Amino acid sequence: MQLRTKITSIFVFLTSLFLIGIFIFIYYTSKKYTESEFYLRLSQRATIAAQAHLEADEFNIDIYDDIRIRHLMTLPNEKEVIYKVNTQERKSLTAFDPSLPDKFYQDIFSSEYAEIKKDDYYYTGLLFNDKEGDFIVVLSATDLYGFGKLDNLRNTLIVAFFLSIVFIIILGGYYARQALSPISKIIKEVNTIRAEKLSLRLHTTGGKDELGQLATTFNNMLDRLQLSFDLQNNFINNASHELRNPLTAILGQTEIALNKERTNEEYSTILKSIDREASRLDFLVNGLLKLAQTDFEAKGFLIEPIRLDEMILNIKNNIDVSNPDNKIAIDFEELPESEDAITHMGSESLLNVAFGNILENACKFSDNKKVVVKILSDGDSVLVTIQDLGIGIPEDELKSIYEPFFRASNVRNINGFGFGLPLAYRIIKMHSGEIRVVSQINKGTLVKIKLPNKNIATI
Repeated sequence: MQLRTKITSIFVFLTSLFLIGIFIFIYYTSKKYTESEFYLRLSQRATIAAQAHLEADEFNIDIYDDIRIRHLMTLPNEKEVIYKVNTQERKSLTAFDPSLPDKFYQDIFSSEYAEIKKDDYYYTGLLFNDKEGDFIVVLSATDLYGFGKLDNLRNTLIVAFFLSIVFIIILGGYYARQALSPISKIIKEVNTIRAEKLSLRLHTTGGKDELGQLATTFNNMLDRLQLSFDLQNNFINNASHELRNPLTAILGQTEIALNKERTNEEYSTILKSIDREASRLDFLVNGLLKLAQTDFEAKGFLIEPIRLDEMILNIKNNIDVSNPDNKIAIDFEELPESEDAITHMGSESLLNVAFGNILENACKFSDNKKVVVKILSDGDSVLVTIQDLGIGIPEDELKSIYEPFFRASNVRNINGFGFGLPLAYRIIKMHSGEIRVVSQINKGTLVKIKLPNKNIATI
């Protein structure tokens, strides 16, 4: 079922219920008013009949009938009965019309007035006191005029109801189309957007209604998709370029070596060149594999408690072997007393890669100047800061430092591929952590890393 049809159906259904309730209320209110008005007329005629009975010796009964007929009009099927009553009749009720219930007469004796409807007849009873004894006047009639009015009102309401439903269906369908037309427009615009046309955006009027928010949200999603596609294209282009260079060098050196006989020294030089390019290619492929590995869910990793101070000490020991000239200093002055405060639940192998890349970058881009590592805790998190005195990163380029293969404009003369920080960023994010980089040209770079401690769930 289309949304337009569903909205129209619900609107018609709810409106129908509302109209039925209103029309039933109107009908029964009119019916109650008609009945009470007719009972009032009956009671007035019963009162006149009682007065005529009380003054029968002084009042000409023919004159009474003439006045009643000429001025009060005879009611349809009108019937008047007068009963003389005494104490015994009050108890037995056998002298009265047995077709009426006893409660009708009991109400007359107790309240001096009663009314009842039986079939199409309305009955009114009045109790009067006379010096010669009490008597009851029971007047009955049918309200043909009232029945006609009620029948006409009922038929009018039924016709009005069905006409209203037809009108509501037409009106509801029209307004449903009007209300959903922006959605139909959005659907048409969305269908025109393809992977090769990600620059297209939905038209927005700047409104704050739900449809305006939907269009804005969809445009924001397209912005993120376009950015992801651009990053992916850049990544593929950069990776292809970086892989092609060492492969071209290896193939070129191999071709040179096979072109003619060479001396042992020349073969040795060529093999060293091939080895250097192969090592570069190996490093590049390993970096790509690690980047790809971080795109998978963390459920396949071994999760274990990691004391970050011990892990960083081990990383420093490894860097001391590969780079003996480094000046990494670890500051333990603000180390918390509780072991759990600096223990993180995660993958030690991945975090080794992340912190190792950041520390190696700090040494490499500061030309082995002093690098200070500080470990502390704010209660729920482990905080690690890494401060170097290197060449820094241009401010307008900080937004791109997490993109693979990106290298700042002032480090092009330093060997590297642009893998270290993007890989570290992904690993930290996988561990529900945060990483922030603050840098100034020729003054150094500060990397702040925040990870949940042992008391907080991570992966």
